[in-house]
Amino acid sequence: MDERPKVCIDRILPHELRRFQATMRGVDGRVRAISPKGKAWMNGTILHVRFMGGTANEQAVVREQAGWWEKVANLKFDFNNASDAEIRITFDPNDGAWSYIGTDCSHIPLNQATMNLGFLDGGTAAHEFGHAIGLAHEHQNPLGGIQWNEQVVIAEMAKPPNSWDEETTRHNILRKYSADQINGTAFDPDSIMLYFFPASWTMNGISTKANEVLSQMDKMFIAGAQMYPKTGTTVPDAAELKVNARRRTQASIGQVGEEDLYTFTTKADGRYVVDTKGPTDMVMKLFGPNSATALIAEDDDSGTAYNARIAADLIAGQYFVQVRHYNRESGTGTYTIRVRKM
Repeated sequence: MDERPKVCIDRILPHELRRFQATMRGVDGRVRAISPKGKAWMNGTILHVRFMGGTANEQAVVREQAGWWEKVANLKFDFNNASDAEIRITFDPNDGAWSYIGTDCSHIPLNQATMNLGFLDGGTAAHEFGHAIGLAHEHQNPLGGIQWNEQVVIAEMAKPPNSWDEETTRHNILRKYSADQINGTAFDPDSIMLYFFPASWTMNGISTKANEVLSQMDKMFIAGAQMYPKTGTTVPDAAELKVNARRRTQASIGQVGEEDLYTFTTKADGRYVVDTKGPTDMVMKLFGPNSATALIAEDDDSGTAYNARIAADLIAGQYFVQVRHYNRESGTGTYTIRVRKM
């Protein structure tokens, strides 16, 4: 077996390049991640896909492997080659395999790719679609227990087929996410998001294997409450918020991992504020206009105490709000929400 595996690159937005493991403290002294924890799309989203090249056979492989996720997650992929597709795929053999992660795709200009499939070995397309729907590399799981022999890894990844510099290797292999940065499970050695690494690359003799299909844990996690449950609230079910309503809307996160979805319509351009209030630690995302996938902003703790608050200049149109508890593993509680024009 080749001792230098092909490993994909996580594409990171420019403003996050130096913030991979940076942390900040919340109002209660808790350590919080600066990098956005949630890069998942809204549950029930239809993601449009545009091919920017590729043969008929290559495109067929992509459709098939994207479908592996579609079977278990409450997401749909529409391969309609729309000009404004959220996922845009090139097949440049000189650029390896990579994808932006989840909603980061919405920040990329429409004439640029959000994913490249320079090779299609095994489950590569499924792996990259895992990134596109918000998953990270499994070998960077803080519970993985992999003790890298850093100098060996850096030297080997500098050789073909990857030819990476040290910083690229550190970002894509050696650095682990902090526990606060991820919604995750125990380390899964069978995950499609894990690559083959030889034991000679580690200090504790641990090796990994190439996984070419979704593992049971992959399926359970992507279909679970933290990601895209088929029983969860979906975009068409979003509750309507009236702009400048006299009373705040009463709501609650009644079950662990629950997400509440709202929609509101602005009739005039201007500055609007969406905020939560109450005793519950809330996180909020705002999408639009007239799109459930175009992420405008995300917030945690800009409001009173642990509440979320987003102030943004919006044009006339329909907008969507996703609200969840900060602690997806055990958090529940009541809150109120309101949108108003300033």
